[in-house]
Amino acid sequence: MNTAHRLDDQLLLAVNGFARDTPGLHGVLLDYGKYGLVVFAALLLAALVAARGRTSTALAATGWAAVATLLALAVNQPLGHLVAEARPNVTHPAILRLADRTTDFSFPSDHAVMAGAVAAGLTIAHRRLGAIAWVAALLMAFTRVYIGAHYPWDVAAGLVLGSLVALVGWLVLRRPLVWLTARLREQPGVRGLFGAPHAESSAPAGPVSGSVAARS
Repeated sequence: MNTAHRLDDQLLLAVNGFARDTPGLHGVLLDYGKYGLVVFAALLLAALVAARGRTSTALAATGWAAVATLLALAVNQPLGHLVAEARPNVTHPAILRLADRTTDFSFPSDHAVMAGAVAAGLTIAHRRLGAIAWVAALLMAFTRVYIGAHYPWDVAAGLVLGSLVALVGWLVLRRPLVWLTARLREQPGVRGLFGAPHAESSAPAGPVSGSVAARS
């Protein structure tokens, strides 16, 4: 076992010890760890509503946040089978396990990949919702370790992978996505749903190159 594995095990056992000492948190964190995906879906929907009437670039960025999440999860599947890491309860049968048993591989965490992609995508599209999404993503990552479903490096890698897919994908695909969004908005049904777009800004306003993040 190398140093990284030892550190990962130590962090797992530390969080698991905290879980043993905090039985009052078991119910709420187990529910969030299993069903917290609804929070991220709600954030994506809120961003889409906020993008109505904004520029086609802003609307494209919002749509990309959702598409990037699905793409990141698709990328994660072969990676998980390639690494083929067993779940913590397999290698540490004595740990407190709140999560249901599963035969899925542990690395990287699907939940963390999804959370990282949504958070990074919303950081591009809507700064305040992006900040909320990052808090939710970090909580999701911690929760997945707390309930015994993943090692710490599983969730860390998941957050990084999801973020990279969202950020790199936007930098590469921004122009065709904006063009496609602008063309779609010319269709009567779509234009009626999203309203007339605001004029495009000549300079990016967000924290990432090519970002269109809104402050409100």
